[in-house]
Amino acid sequence: MSSISLLIILSLYLALLFFIAHWAEKKANSRWANNPYIYSLSLAVYCTAWTYYGSIGVAATSGLNYLPVYIGPVIIIPAWIIILRKIIRISRLNKISSIADFISLRYGNSRFVGALVTFICLFGILPYIALQLKAIAETFHVVTRTEASSNFLYDTTTYVAIALALFSSYYGTRYVDASEKRKGIVTAVAMESVLKLFFFILVGLYVTFFVFDGFDDIYSKAVQLEDFNKKNTIGGLTQAVNWFFFCLLSLFAIFLLPRQFQMGVIENNRESHIKTAVWLFPLYLLAINIFVYPVAWGGNILFSNTEVNPDTYSLLIPQYFDNQVLTVLVFLGGFSAAISMIVVSSIGLSTMVSNNILIPYGFLGTLKSGEQKENTRRIVNIRKLSIFCLILLSYFIYRAIVLDYDLFSIGLVSFVVIAQLAPSFFGAIFWRRGSQGGAVTGMIIGFMVCTYTLLVPYANGITNISSTFNTEGLYGISLLKPLALFGLDYLTPVPHALFWSLFFNTLAYMAVSVSFKGNYRERNYAEMFVDIDKYITMHENAFIWKGTAYKTDIQKILKRFLGEERTRRALTIFNTKYGVDNNQEMADARLIKFAENLLTGHIGTASAKILISSVVKEEEITLPEVLKILEESKENIIINKKLTETSNELKAITAQLQQANEKLLWKDRQKDEFLDTVTHELRTPITAIKAASEILHDDDDIPDPLKKQFLQNIISESDRLNRLIDKILDLEKFETGKQTIHPAPNNIAATIQKAIEPLQQLIKNKGITVTVQSGSVEAYYDEDRIIQVATNLLSNAIKFCPETNGKIIINIQKADDYVTVAFTDNGKGINQGDMDNIFDKFYQSDNQNIKKPVGSGLGLAISRQIIEHHKGKIWAENCPDGGARILFNLPVKPI
Repeated sequence: MSSISLLIILSLYLALLFFIAHWAEKKANSRWANNPYIYSLSLAVYCTAWTYYGSIGVAATSGLNYLPVYIGPVIIIPAWIIILRKIIRISRLNKISSIADFISLRYGNSRFVGALVTFICLFGILPYIALQLKAIAETFHVVTRTEASSNFLYDTTTYVAIALALFSSYYGTRYVDASEKRKGIVTAVAMESVLKLFFFILVGLYVTFFVFDGFDDIYSKAVQLEDFNKKNTIGGLTQAVNWFFFCLLSLFAIFLLPRQFQMGVIENNRESHIKTAVWLFPLYLLAINIFVYPVAWGGNILFSNTEVNPDTYSLLIPQYFDNQVLTVLVFLGGFSAAISMIVVSSIGLSTMVSNNILIPYGFLGTLKSGEQKENTRRIVNIRKLSIFCLILLSYFIYRAIVLDYDLFSIGLVSFVVIAQLAPSFFGAIFWRRGSQGGAVTGMIIGFMVCTYTLLVPYANGITNISSTFNTEGLYGISLLKPLALFGLDYLTPVPHALFWSLFFNTLAYMAVSVSFKGNYRERNYAEMFVDIDKYITMHENAFIWKGTAYKTDIQKILKRFLGEERTRRALTIFNTKYGVDNNQEMADARLIKFAENLLTGHIGTASAKILISSVVKEEEITLPEVLKILEESKENIIINKKLTETSNELKAITAQLQQANEKLLWKDRQKDEFLDTVTHELRTPITAIKAASEILHDDDDIPDPLKKQFLQNIISESDRLNRLIDKILDLEKFETGKQTIHPAPNNIAATIQKAIEPLQQLIKNKGITVTVQSGSVEAYYDEDRIIQVATNLLSNAIKFCPETNGKIIINIQKADDYVTVAFTDNGKGINQGDMDNIFDKFYQSDNQNIKKPVGSGLGLAISRQIIEHHKGKIWAENCPDGGARILFNLPVKPI
């Protein structure tokens, strides 16, 4: 394929990435851009061009030695649920935006620690970025069958580097707060992870099942090649030890590489996403390694007599069979693997450079006196320029140094350099005694040992036997051979350097930390990091500070970076959270910590501390004071835990009270409806009486029959009015305890008949059949009151009976010391939601079709009061075959 055609394809591909990143930024809250699968796939930025091409090269030349790089992460991934969640919580609460900020904050907001971590990361990652550019350049020339040009103007990689620098600087600096989530970058990286996996599996299937006849065919032909058995065995104890250190190296890398910290910690949107990553990320590593072996040894078989770079077998094999489409697709997969690493690493490094070197050591004074808009522009421009310069610097490293080394070796060297952060990093979250002095000493000594045992030998050329330094050691001292330090000669260069550098690093870190006490702030953050779960809800409370600080001074600093509106909103949240008076002038430790957190995302932890310290007067706190305060804090945590439990109980009670309140409100609404009903009921007879009276008064010529009818209406309406008033008065007397009853032995069947008699005409008019099922049963009650109850229940039954074939059955039974009377009708029944409420006063069922039945809603309420005064019980139930049943019981003897 011609270079122009491939450049056009690359341009279209980069345009697609821009579109996806832009879309994801616009749809930041969409489930397509914010879900555990996108997060998990973005972690596959771990698989760079080193994985895509370098693993094949190692498998082809060294057999199984490519595996430890992936075994290490898989071994530690089950512990992510604990370790990664802890790191994410610490970072989220403290607005941390890089691994340098993380380590710097733990060791007392130390500016020097942040700068040192940044320096180590630059030294380890810039060659790694250069490695990706090397992979892009080499594979571009393989696909286009062209030679690399010594003139950078004719080097395609130059323009790719510039394009990536523009892309990264634009999407990596969308927010001045570096701790903000970059949904566009994350989604683009996730998509690239899918594409590189798909294309890699595609070429694997092609080589395995189209070029060869399956795995068995490749194996049967590969075993005939020279040194096959030697290359494809783990070997003895020596090789096993080397593998162990390779696994340890990759285990550290999955936490410490700036790109992994960026994706795994900073870009984590929800802790729950880790649960998906725990199984999906190892599955991804497995999938991308399934065809490494077949492609590597398939290439060895095909090119056994040809001098080619094994790293490029995945391109050379389809090209060998003139499969141009697959060749281009595989190239795009490798291009994806490279650029995702370049983009994410450059974003992470630029944040570290700006927040830990440029701002605290150069621009802090300028930013302190600037206005918010101007400061925002400066910080963003610093980061944009940092990204651009870092990628271009990596490009120059690629042109000057990396061209002479293979992909795998450069990647491992970078891993060893980054591993020097391990003791300080893991000590930060698990060991309280770790101090700033120990961290600095350990990292410096570890880096120096790494330089001596690995970087210098690599610069001289490990296989260069003319280098006396490599072969004889410093000053000819054999014990100081860089590749066999102190006589340890059975480890390969990378495990050897890792062992000695981490040994001295860890030893120095622990020795200095134990020998020299750190300051109070280090110990304070030690507690907050190690016991983050205890302080997760109110972590500002755990911050120890003593001195004089005015809220207005802190506000001025915050406004220069956050602006007027955001500062006001943030302080409102703080005051609400801790119950602080808005008019309070003095600032306490909580506000100091809160303000530092707000600034950290913009300028880093060290600069935030420096700025806040410049406007407050801090007093020194002794370590015993710190320990005493921390002990008190722990006691407070126990108290808070009890308070939380009490709070939960109060919440439950509050919920019950809320339900009761809702019921009261509902009853109040029912009361309003009742009052409306009663008012209407009272107004109706009064209106009728008034109308009839006015007619009689105004017209003297009314015939006697008509006059009698009007007088009869007045009498009947007066009786109706009297009954309604009696009901209201009865209910009031029962509720206030003024009503008295006069129980005596009575025949309940006879009493029921007395209640039925006045209603016979109404029963007859509706065509209802009433049946009383009873023998002669006596009970102890006030007969007048029970007649009133029976009349109410019978009236309700008549009211709800159907228009035709209505039936009412009254059943009387005696059981033990009580007589139970049941009124059953064949009406529509009672709504289940009304069952507990029908005996409440003011209540009328909501489930009464369109027209409510006539009544005031007092009958059942009065009936319940009467029955309960008799020491009995009244309740309702629905019949299985339709209709409703209301029952009450009465004592047989006095109680």
